[in-house]
Amino acid sequence: MTLLVIAHAELRSLLRSPLAWATLASVCALLAWLFLLQIDQYTLYRSQLLALANPPGVTELVVKPLFGSAGLILMMVLPVITMRSFAEQARNQTLTLLTTAPISLTAIVLGKFAGLCGFLLLLIGVVLAMPLSLASATHLDWGLLAAASLGLLLLTTSFTAVGLYISSLTSHPGAAAMLTFGLLLILWFLESATSDPGGTATLAQFSTLHHYRGLLSGLVSSGDIGYFLILTLLALSLTRLRLHSQRYQA
Repeated sequence: MTLLVIAHAELRSLLRSPLAWATLASVCALLAWLFLLQIDQYTLYRSQLLALANPPGVTELVVKPLFGSAGLILMMVLPVITMRSFAEQARNQTLTLLTTAPISLTAIVLGKFAGLCGFLLLLIGVVLAMPLSLASATHLDWGLLAAASLGLLLLTTSFTAVGLYISSLTSHPGAAAMLTFGLLLILWFLESATSDPGGTATLAQFSTLHHYRGLLSGLVSSGDIGYFLILTLLALSLTRLRLHSQRYQA
């Protein structure tokens, strides 16, 4: 029950935030423009594609790039949404009251996480509605669409957990946003951090882009799903440990 109360409070705070709505609207407008651009390109070259023996479908040429762009854009804007979760309370000196209250720290962390994810589901719903709008006019690869949707959901939850953890480390929301973006950027491009083939293969296992790309290709593997789940649980666990240390200091 406490978890639901905290989740509701976090979600209500986001719904009342002009910055969160402005960010959401900007992302949706940008993705809609990219979606229409991909459709225009597909229509332009459709006759040439039909001449191929095994031409790629609209899902691969339109939907897959859309979800790829959505992941990259989320990496850049999600820190703005998560930055205030704990940092603003620390700045207003109300975080101590929260951490010393007779409430489970797990409930606090999961409640805020659920509230953030609830708001971000609006964005995922908008992204998913774009390809679904084509279902009546063309054939969609439902397997590829489902895998891409799962990938975007897992990517969003892991980014949210990382942002929540970084927000618990500082009392400055702006600093939390910058640190979160820096960490997500490192995780995103980690597979290209070295030119050594063996090193790249090793680093790729820790890259969000590497595992997200696999799901975008329609390959739903336990390794990719497990990576995002472990990253999410690790970030949430670190957040709880951070709050525990603050409770002990208080």
